[in-house]
Amino acid sequence: MPSNQHPLLNKNLCLLIICQGLFLTNNVTFIAINGLVGYSLAPVSWMATLPVMGYVVGAAFSTSLVAKSQNHFGRKISFQLGLLVAVLSALLCAYAAFSKNFWLLVVGTFIAGYYSANGQLYRFAAAELTEVSQRDKAVSWVLAGGILGAVIGPNLASWTRNLFETAFLGAYLTLSIAAFIGILVMQFIHFPEEFKTQHALSDGRPLNTILRQPVFLVAIIGAALGYGVMNLLMAATPLAMQICGLPFSDTALVLEWHVIGMFAPGFFTGALIQRFGALKIMGLGVSLNFICIFIALSGTDLHQFFIALFLLGVGWNFLFTGSTSLAITAYKPNERDKAQAAINFFVFGTMAFTSFGSGALITSQGWEILNLGSLIPAAITAVALIWLALQHRKTNKA
Repeated sequence: MPSNQHPLLNKNLCLLIICQGLFLTNNVTFIAINGLVGYSLAPVSWMATLPVMGYVVGAAFSTSLVAKSQNHFGRKISFQLGLLVAVLSALLCAYAAFSKNFWLLVVGTFIAGYYSANGQLYRFAAAELTEVSQRDKAVSWVLAGGILGAVIGPNLASWTRNLFETAFLGAYLTLSIAAFIGILVMQFIHFPEEFKTQHALSDGRPLNTILRQPVFLVAIIGAALGYGVMNLLMAATPLAMQICGLPFSDTALVLEWHVIGMFAPGFFTGALIQRFGALKIMGLGVSLNFICIFIALSGTDLHQFFIALFLLGVGWNFLFTGSTSLAITAYKPNERDKAQAAINFFVFGTMAFTSFGSGALITSQGWEILNLGSLIPAAITAVALIWLALQHRKTNKA
């Protein structure tokens, strides 16, 4: 790397940050509107979040396909294929909303999951675009690019809600344009040759050997359950606020600051991990999850939704960034694609379960039971972190 170039920020990383922002614009807008559109079209109310579930189930099913695509084509072409799918799936969702076809909407969001499976790899690609000593920061800075989605996504949903006679049709159409812009931006990113996969997915250690490592296991638990708690509460929030009689403008505000909480800490999370270690930062993330849940249980006024969801976002950032940094230390370069696919499979599988669970619980049991249920995955994550810390302490003493 030239000496006059910043050791962290460079053209490629900055462009990837923009792609992350566009990806989160898609992600957040889908979360903001799919439950509401689903609620208006679903045959029965408990199916309302099936379009949200379709998005993450599609991502879970796509992880293996994306790993093969990354292996065969490399980062750039694989990412651009994901963005092309994003364009087409957004148009399909727009037609589903226009024709009032609930099941077509579910199919559209399922297909969009392929884009999500690609976008989840941006954080790993970030580590390849800078010096080894700066990789923790690179991961957190690319995740911080989600701030663009935090600002654009909820406001996009709000501004375009009544652009056409069909509610949120304009949002789906605009997402197709955003994905096309992503294709153009990705064209100008150069991914280093040494990170192009020149081996079969079967190379390296067997996947079950990688999975049995305590570090990798806890990285999966932190990423998957951290995302699970966040998704369980975030996916239900638009419906919960509507049920409580709050206007969509309030929902957009809450989601905007929730996603700011998810990604704004990315500007310093990497530095915190370098100073204190991934486990301590992940532990702080779990603590914020518990605080969020207790605030959410205290009432259903706007300020309680606002504070709880903001803290939920910050907690997710610490857990997810820490898990990513932890995972990178547990696999070799020739094991990259299958290891990253495994992590994302567990993440998306958990998100699929919580997306369905959030809709079923919020419409049948209510906001309080939903929050009480989210204490379980948060507690499991806390136990896993304590276990790994004890394992490290034993190793150091030996």
